[in-house]
Order: sequence, then C-alpha cells, then structure tokens
Amino acid sequence: MRKTIIIALMAILPFCAFAQKFGHINSADIIPLMSEYKAAQTEMEELLKQYQDELNYMQTEYQKKEDDYFKNRETLPENIRTRREQELMDSQQKIREYLESCQMNKDQKEAQLMGDIESKVLKAIQAVGEEGGYVCIFNLAGGAVPFVNSTLTTDVTEAVKAKLGIK
Repeated sequence: MRKTIIIALMAILPFCAFAQKFGHINSADIIPLMSEYKAAQTEMEELLKQYQDELNYMQTEYQKKEDDYFKNRETLPENIRTRREQELMDSQQKIREYLESCQMNKDQKEAQLMGDIESKVLKAIQAVGEEGGYVCIFNLAGGAVPFVNSTLTTDVTEAVKAKLGIK
C-alpha cells in the first residue's frame, strides 16, 4: 500500500512542476531607461563637478605656494623655509584627505540613489509576479543566476517596463 502511494506521488509530482510559471528579466536593461536613473546621473555629474572645482582650487593654491617657495627658498631664513615646507606638506595632506572624502561621499550618494531605483524596480517585478501568477522571476543582471533557459521561462521585461511607466 505504501509503495503504491509513493509511486503515485512520484508519478504526479513532475506534472505539478510543469504547471508552474517562471519568468526572467534583466534589470540592467530597464534601469537606464528610467527617468529616475537619468535624474540620478545628472545629480552625480553635478556633485562630481563641485568636487572637481574645489579640487582645482586647492591644487591652484598649492601650486602658488610651491612656486613661491621654490622661487624664494634660497633667500629665506631657515625657520621660514622650514615653516613653508611644512605648509606645503600640510597642503598635500589636505588634498589627499579631500580626495578620499570625495570618493567616500560619492560612493555613498551613488549607493543611496541606485538603492532607491533598484527598490522601485524590485517592487515592479514583484507586482508583475503576483499579477501574472509567477512562482519565481529570475533577474539575470549581476550574474546571480548563471543560467536561465529562456524557452522554459517567460520574459517579463515589457510587463515590468509598463509597471514603471517606461515605453
């Protein structure tokens, strides 16, 4: 009796799997089309320009100090020469710290902006999955899914684009 039930279950289970719907999408194809992405790109470009302008100012000031130092170093008393050398080293250090700070701030801002965009895409994918009765929708972006047989899954890219209002 038990063997009969087990054999019957084993025979039925594969058919249950065929009734399930699976989808796939590549969010990397959708994100660049979003208006939020374009706005984030513009915001990042403006931020980087501000950082670059400040860096240019710092480097110009450093160059002026350095030029003045090398022009006059032979005529300067030892204590003034030492102080100016220290000022130059301090200026170099400030520039290095500024660059590190800019990189960290840029990375944080980019992560925050992209996180908001990716969250919106994820919500749209979830909505499409629920409305379409999908068991699972694989996102091919980022290499997390090494293989998806596109003949056995449905490409839901257009449905997600519609959910996001992208034409």
